[in-house]
Order: sequence, then C-alpha cells, then structure tokens
Amino acid sequence: MAPHFVLYEHAAGYALFRLQEFEEIATFLPQVEASVTDVSKFSQVVNLVGFFPFKTAGDALANINSISEGIVHDDLKLFLDTNLPKKGKGVTLGVSDSKLSAGINDACGVKCSHIGVMPEVIRGIRHHFPKLVKGFSAVTSDKAQLGLSHSYSRAKVKFNVNKSDNMIIQSIALLDQLDKDVNTFCMRIREWYSYHFPELIKIVPENALYAKVVKLIKNRKEISQDAHFEKLEQILMDSSRAQAVIDASKSSMGMDISPIDLLNIDTFASRVIGLTDYRKELSTYLQSKMSLCAPNLSTLIGDIVGARLISHAGSLTNLAKAPASTVQILGAEKALFRALKTRGNTPKYGLIFHSSFIGRAGAKNKGRISRYLANKCSIASRIDAFSEDATTIFGSKLKEQVEERLKFYETGDLPRKNVDVMNEAVEEAADELKKKKKKEKKKRKAEEASGDTTMDTTAGADTTQESADGDEPPKKKKKKKNKENEPEAAPEPVETVNEAAGESVSKKKKKKKNKEEEEHKADVSLEEVVAEVNGSEKKKKKKKNKAEA
Repeated sequence: MAPHFVLYEHAAGYALFRLQEFEEIATFLPQVEASVTDVSKFSQVVNLVGFFPFKTAGDALANINSISEGIVHDDLKLFLDTNLPKKGKGVTLGVSDSKLSAGINDACGVKCSHIGVMPEVIRGIRHHFPKLVKGFSAVTSDKAQLGLSHSYSRAKVKFNVNKSDNMIIQSIALLDQLDKDVNTFCMRIREWYSYHFPELIKIVPENALYAKVVKLIKNRKEISQDAHFEKLEQILMDSSRAQAVIDASKSSMGMDISPIDLLNIDTFASRVIGLTDYRKELSTYLQSKMSLCAPNLSTLIGDIVGARLISHAGSLTNLAKAPASTVQILGAEKALFRALKTRGNTPKYGLIFHSSFIGRAGAKNKGRISRYLANKCSIASRIDAFSEDATTIFGSKLKEQVEERLKFYETGDLPRKNVDVMNEAVEEAADELKKKKKKEKKKRKAEEASGDTTMDTTAGADTTQESADGDEPPKKKKKKKNKENEPEAAPEPVETVNEAAGESVSKKKKKKKNKEEEEHKADVSLEEVVAEVNGSEKKKKKKKNKAEA
C-alpha cells in the first residue's frame, strides 16, 4: 500500500507524521477516534517523520499568512521535498484545508486529502503535539501559539480592506439607535412637562425644539414678554409661535410644579439636547465617510440608505459581490422566506424602499423602479469597491438614468442607452484624472521652486555672513586662485592708450581724404572725355566745310 502522511502546521513550525498502513479508511476511523484521548494509543497510530522549526516570529507570520491564503511557502516546499519519499508516486498527504491541499498539489505534485480520517488524525496531533515532538513542552507550545495569534490578528486588522466600511457600519448603527433613543426621551419629556404646561405640545410639536423650549421656559408662571420673547423667537424661528407660547402660558390649565421636579426636567432636557446635537455631528461624519468610501453609491441613493445597505451586507465588497436581485430585497429576508414558505408574493423591495425614487414612482411602477434602482446600486457599489480612483461621475450618471426611467414610466419618453451613458462617464472620468495629474504636477513644481528659493536665500545668507566675516565665497576664491597662478599682465601706460586713440582718428581722416580725391578724379576724367568729344566734332565740321569749298 502507498504510504500516508499528515502535515500539521504549528505556531513553532511544520511537522510531518506518518500513518500506519491500512486497507480501508472506514475501518481505521473508529480506531483513531478511540485513540485520540490516549497518548500511548495515538503514538502507535502516528509516527513523527520530521519537524521544521521557524527561525523568527516574522517567518512564522509569513508562513501562516500564506497557509491561510492557500499558498505554498518556500519553507514548506523545501520541508516537503526533503521529508517525503521521492520514488513513491502514490504518496497521499493529509492536510487540514482544501485550499492548501490544492496549492500543494500544484506546487509539489503530491496527492493531498482533507476528508475521511484526516480531520480526526489532525485533531489528535493538535491535542498531543507537545508530547509527540521531543524537546517540546506544553508551556512553550502555548507561548508560541499566543505570540503568533497576537501578531496574526494585528496584521489582519492592520491590512483590513474594509476598515472604512467598519466605521460606516458602526456609525449608521449608532445613528439608528440615537434616533430611537431621542424619540423615546422626547416622549418622556412631553409626558413629564405636560402636567405643568400641556398647551405647549400643540404649539411646538417638534422633538428637538420642544426640549429647547422646555429648558428655556422652566416655570411657565415666570415667563415675561420682555425677557423670553426674543429667545423664544430665536429658538422657534417664528415670532407668531413665540407669542402663542407666551399667551398660552398665561391661561394654561396645568398644575403647579415644585422646584425639584423642574430641576430634574431641566437636566433631562439638557441631555436630550446634547443627544440631538451629537446626532447632527454623527450624520456629518457619516456623510464624509461615505464620500470617501462609496462616493458613487452615496450620490445615487443617499448617504443613509447606502450606509444601511453596506452594513446589512457586511462590507462594501460583499455588497459589490451580491447580484442586483439580492440588493433589491436586502433587508426584507423575513418577508421573502415567509412568501416562499406560504407560496405567496415575494417582496419587491427592502432597504431600497427608503429611497426617494420609489416614493416618487406610481403604485404600478414601484416594483419596476426598485428593480432598476437595485441594478444601478450594484453597478455603483462595484465601481466604488474595485476602482482605484474615487469619483462621483458614475454615480451622477446612474442617478440621471434613474430619473430618465421615471420620466419614461410617466410620459413615455425613451431614455438613453446604458452604453452611451457609461462611455460619457468614462470620458469625463479620464478628463478629471488628467486635470488632477496636472494639478499635482503644478503643486510639485511650486514646491520644488519654493524649495529652490529657500535654498538660494539660505545660500545668500551664508555668503553675506562670510563676506561680513572677511571671507569670500568658494567660487570667488577658486577664480582668485586661478588668477594668482597665471602670470599677471603689465598694465598699459596712459600715453600708449592716447596714441592708439590718435592713430585711429588719423586713419579715419585719411580714408575720408582718399574718397574725396577719388571722387574729384572721377569728375575730372568725365570733363576731359566731354572736351575731347566736343573737339573731335569741331574738327569734323571744319573738314566738311573745306570739302564743300
């Protein structure tokens, strides 16, 4: 029979055990279950082949991280290559995880198994591991496991992808709880203070304003027009309501109240006002977190509804992995299973019902618009979860599509196609990225320029300090040294300079004279030529006259 081995990953290192040969696993399983509790029996079933201890805590953390992801580490591959028989092709290796078995099979070419008798064998190894390895005790095993568990959990929390999702989940849960608490506390104030001033409930029905007015009025018999009218007007933002409160206090049917009761009502009202103020701060915090984590989803469906979807799904990645049909009924699981059990109509919407789009749709179109909105919400969540650059362009485009679909249900106008809208969104996102990159480059250049100017100013300050001390800057010193090494040229006397200037002036005068003489010669030569021509003509005339005579 082919030998069977078991791989056990401990916090201290890897251990490889060999099982006894058996024909059928089913017949071997009861024997293993009976021997798990007894060390002497279990040592007959399992024999230690090799143990590979981790050198440092960093190596242990790296190996455990790779095992949890189903990746074969180099240390594990080396350990298996050295301890498993190379000739035996039919060797089976028992492991605890299916991902790890697939990784070992691909990396080392070893047949792995994680079912049957292997879980019971690994359970027994885990129970008796300090006694199966020599030089190992229960105290050292516990210390190694404790240290590795701390480092592993710390690394998982540090590199958690859903850290901002966790903040959104906690903040929306706290926001819902605050809404419930503020409502119950305000009802308690109304019941408590209505014994003294029952007419105030009809004038101020709002919860937060009612608590502020109670804290301001306290005893209704002490209200005066001059002292309380302006303050009531500031709280209620309405002069008529403030006047109505003052008038009702004078003719109220309420009973008198003691100062101790008023003191308790006042302190309770201040607590309620503090809770309402904190709720406003928490809503702004949630809005900022949603704009950073899921900007497209928040622009499409709103901050509160988007946060509730994320919290109900568990994380943004889980919401992105869910299909649109699941997003549509997310939050209505009880109604869904009740409908499936009774074979009734399934719910049309869950948490999406709180969106304004479904409220604006008609009774016939609520199911259709909820399905369409769930589709767009799944697209927006996937863009937010898996895109590197956070933009709100896709969310605004998806919101425009939902608006167009609402108009189509009402008027019949055909909406744009999804392909065209997404192409526009992609182009706008690319343009926005280019603009951001340009801004970053400008900022970098400005920072570099500011850094260069600061360096220049510091260098100038240093040079001024050196000149003040009587020393020259290094560049000037170098030039001076070079000049000192070169032979100095003798200074020219002043007389030679003057003579050179005189020679240049005389040369100019000579050039002018030569030009004038050349021009004069040219004029003379022309006159001579004209005279010769005239003389020749006179001679010709004389000859003609003689010939005629």
